[in-house]
Amino acid sequence: MADTLNSLGSRDTLDVGGKSLTIYRLQTAADALGADLAKLPFTHRILLENLLRFEDGTSVDREQIEAVAKWNPTAEPDVEIAFRPGRVVLQDFTGVPAVVDLAAMRDAMAEMGGDPSKIEPLQPVDLVIDHSVQVDVFGTDFAFARNVEKEYERNGERYQLLKWAQQAFKTFRVVPPGTGIVHQVNLEYLGQVIFEQDGVAYPDTLVGTDSHTTMINGLGVVGWGVGGIEAEAAMLGQPVAMLIPQVIGVRLVGALPEGATGTDLVLRATELLRSMNVVGKFVEFFGQGLANLPLAARATIANMCPEYGATVGFFPVDDETLNYMRFTGRPQEVIDRTEAYCKAQGLFRTADTPDPVYSETVELDLSTVVPSIAGPKRPQDRIALTDAKAEAEKEIKSWVDQGASKTPLTVHDDGSSYEVENGSVVIAAITSCTNTSNPEVMVGAGLLAKKAVEAGLSTKPWVKTSLAPGSKVVTDYLAEAGLDGFLDELGFELVGYGCTTCIGNSGPLPPPIEAAVDEGNLAVAAVLSGNRNFEARVHNKVRSNYLASPPLVVAYALAGTTDIDLYAQPIGEGKNGPVFLKDIWPSQQEIADTINRAVKRDFFEREYADVFKGDERWQALAAPTGDRFIWDENSTYVRRPPFFDNLPRTPEPVKDIQDARVLAVLGDSVTTDHISPAGAIAVSSPAAKYLMEHEVNREDFNQYGSRRGNHEVMMRGTFANVRVKNALVDRDGGYTKHLPDGEEMSIWDAAEKYRDEGVPLIILAGKEYGTGSSRDWAAKGPNLQGVRAAIAESFERIHRSNLVGMGILPLEFTNGESVKTLGLTGLERFYIQGIEAGLTPRQTLTVRALADDGSEKEFTVRSRIDTPVEVEYYENGGILQYVLRQLLDS
Repeated sequence: MADTLNSLGSRDTLDVGGKSLTIYRLQTAADALGADLAKLPFTHRILLENLLRFEDGTSVDREQIEAVAKWNPTAEPDVEIAFRPGRVVLQDFTGVPAVVDLAAMRDAMAEMGGDPSKIEPLQPVDLVIDHSVQVDVFGTDFAFARNVEKEYERNGERYQLLKWAQQAFKTFRVVPPGTGIVHQVNLEYLGQVIFEQDGVAYPDTLVGTDSHTTMINGLGVVGWGVGGIEAEAAMLGQPVAMLIPQVIGVRLVGALPEGATGTDLVLRATELLRSMNVVGKFVEFFGQGLANLPLAARATIANMCPEYGATVGFFPVDDETLNYMRFTGRPQEVIDRTEAYCKAQGLFRTADTPDPVYSETVELDLSTVVPSIAGPKRPQDRIALTDAKAEAEKEIKSWVDQGASKTPLTVHDDGSSYEVENGSVVIAAITSCTNTSNPEVMVGAGLLAKKAVEAGLSTKPWVKTSLAPGSKVVTDYLAEAGLDGFLDELGFELVGYGCTTCIGNSGPLPPPIEAAVDEGNLAVAAVLSGNRNFEARVHNKVRSNYLASPPLVVAYALAGTTDIDLYAQPIGEGKNGPVFLKDIWPSQQEIADTINRAVKRDFFEREYADVFKGDERWQALAAPTGDRFIWDENSTYVRRPPFFDNLPRTPEPVKDIQDARVLAVLGDSVTTDHISPAGAIAVSSPAAKYLMEHEVNREDFNQYGSRRGNHEVMMRGTFANVRVKNALVDRDGGYTKHLPDGEEMSIWDAAEKYRDEGVPLIILAGKEYGTGSSRDWAAKGPNLQGVRAAIAESFERIHRSNLVGMGILPLEFTNGESVKTLGLTGLERFYIQGIEAGLTPRQTLTVRALADDGSEKEFTVRSRIDTPVEVEYYENGGILQYVLRQLLDS
C-alpha cells in the first residue's frame, strides 16, 4: 500500500479478530474539514476514503479531498478527482484485446529502449472466460458437453494467449471456460466488500471491462464498467480521472406484490431512471423498502445500471449483505472485518441511519410493480404483461408494413410439420447473470416448468430453448429441488455456463426455421432473461426481442408466440383441457419454501473451491511462456495491433480537423452493437472476405466478439451491423457513400479509399450515441478507419470515455441543435477549428460545414473531453500512448 500524506490525521487503527488494522477514518477527516459525513451519500464516503488513502499531494491533493467531503449535491460536476480502484475484472471478449494491448505495449517499450517489465498490472486482475460459448446444441442432455467442446475448438488460440498472460503477469488470474459469468462469479466469490492488504483495511472497489460490472454494487461495493483501454491504464497504475458525480437517491418503499418478481422490479426501475436522464450520475438506493429486498434482487437492479444509464446503482452494506456473505461461503474473518469496518466508518446502514442528502430524490413503491416484459429493441421500453399482446400486434403490423409475410409458412421438420408466422417465438433463453443470480426467479422458472409438465403442456417445436446460468451453483440447487428434470423436459437443458444468448451467442436457428423466416421475411421474436435486446444483438434473423423473467421465458416457450394475452388466453392445451398461466404460476410462498430447502451454502463452497483450476481441457492446453508474447503471423485470432507502431517518444502537436468527410449519419440510441457487432460474421461482409483470403472456412468464422484480438477483422467489422441505418444511403447495413463521387460501397471500403486519399473522417449522430456495452472496439474500430471526431446530441458515458481514450474527439451539438435542425446532409466538407490553439475541458469549438454548391453552415459544439487529464490523453493520441510514454520516462 502506497504511503499517504495523511494531512488530515485520519490514519488510525481498528481492532478486528485479534488484528490491529490501519484504516483512514472518515469521521476524523470530516471533522477536520468541517464537513457533515452523515449527509454524504455512501458512494461518496467510499470515494473520500480512497482519496485519503492515496493522498500524495500530486495526483491526490487536499483540494480533491475537501471537494468530496463538502460535496454540493446540487452543483454541476466540475471538480476532477483521481480514483484508484482496488482491482480490475475482465471478461474474455474485452479481456483478450486488453491482453493483446499489454503484450504489444511490452514490445513497444522494448523497441523504444525501455524496460518491458514496467508493463505490469499493479493490482489484482481477474478474467472470467464467459463470452465465448455459443448455443450450437440445445434441448439434449449432451448440449453442455458439446458446446464446451466446440468452444475450445474455436477459441484455442485466444485461450493460449490468456494462459500466457496468467504466467507473464504476477497478479493476473483466469477463471477458465465452463465455470460461470464474470458478474455472478464476482458477486458470489470474488467480491470481498472490505479488503485487507499489508495490514491496511479498505473498501473493495473495482472497474471492469464490461458495462454490467455494476452488479457488484448490490453487495455494497463501488465499481463500474469501463472500456478495455481505460481498464488497462488502471491496471498499470493510472488513476481513473472523474468529475465528482451527482447522486440520485431512489427511496424504496413497500414490498413486491404476489406475482411480481425481481425482474419486473428492475424493468420498472430501468424505465423510471432512464426517463430521468441519469447518465454520468451515481444512483443510490435507500428507504424502508430495502428491508424487503433480498441481496440477489438488489444485484439484479445494480446489474442493469447501464440500461438506465447511471455509472453505479449502489446499495449500502447492511445485515442482508452480511447474511449473503455467510450464505455464499465467505470466510468468517472477511465477514467480521466487513461488519467492524463498515460500522466504524459510517458505511453500515440500519433502519435508524439518517438518509444522506442527494442531488435529486425519487420514490419507487415496490407494491406498484406488475409483471412485465421490455422491448422490442430497448431495455427501458417496459410493457406491462396486460398490454403485451396489444404491443406485439403493433410491432407485427409495423413489420408487415415493411414487407413481412401476412400469412404463416409451413415448416417440414424431421417428419412433422407446423406453422411459423410473425410473432412466433423462435428463441426462449434463460440466460444472463442479471437473473440467473437470483434464486427467486430461477426456482420460479423450475416450479412453473414442473406444473406445466404435470398439466401436460410442452414447448412449441419452433422454439429454440436454452438454460445458461452464470454459476454452477444454480444447477446444483435446481437439482436439489428436483426441478432440473422438468426444465429438461421442456427443452431448457443446460447449454453452458456463460453469457450465450444475452450477448448474441444464441447460435444458429434450426435450418428449417431459418429457411421459413427468410422465405417469408417473417418478424419472429426472442424472449430472454437477459439485460439487453438491441436490434440484431440476440440473432440477426430475429426482429423483436423481449426481456422477461425466467418464469415468463418458460411461459412464452409454451405459448410459442408473443401475440397472446397471457391473462385471458390459454397458454396451451393440457391433458385435461386448456391451461392458463395463472394455473401454473408458482406462489411466493412456494418459491420461498423451495429456496429454503434447496439452496445451500455448501454448493457455493464446493463450486468455488477450485474456481481457477479448470477442466482437463484447460489444464492440457499448451501455451507460450516468457515475459513477451510470441506473435503468430498466420493467426486470424491474435495479432499485434498497430496502435504503438513507430510511436514517437514525444507526441506531435494536435491540429484542427480540415476538409473532413462524413463516414456515416446516424440517428438516436445508436449502440456499441451497431458500431462494433459481437455476433455472427456475415458471409458477404469485408471481415468475411478477409477471413476467406486467409483460408478460414465459413463454418469457422466464429463471431466478431471472438475475433477482437485481431484488428484486421475488427476494423473491417466496424459499423457492419445489419441493422445500422446510415442516412447517406437508402438501405440498412454497413454501407455509405464515398464523396464527392457519391459511389455507394461498404463503410470499410469507403474508409480505405478515404485513407488512401488522406481525407479525415467524422461521424454525425443523435442522442445517446454509444449506448450499451463497454466495448472499446466501438472506439478502436473507428480510429483505425480514420475517424477523427464524432458529433452527436449526447454520448453514453463509457463510449465517450472510450473515444477520448482512442484519440477521437467527442463533440456535442449546443443550443438544442442537431443534424436535423442545422439541415446537415452529411455530404458537406467539415472544418473543426480551435483544437490546435490548445484544448481545455468542455471547450466550445467552431465547426464549418461547406456544401458542394458553395453554401456554408457554421455552428458551435462542446468538446466532451471533460477533465484536464483527458486533454493529455487526447494530445498523446490516446490513453495507452500516454501511459506508455509516462512509464518510459519513469
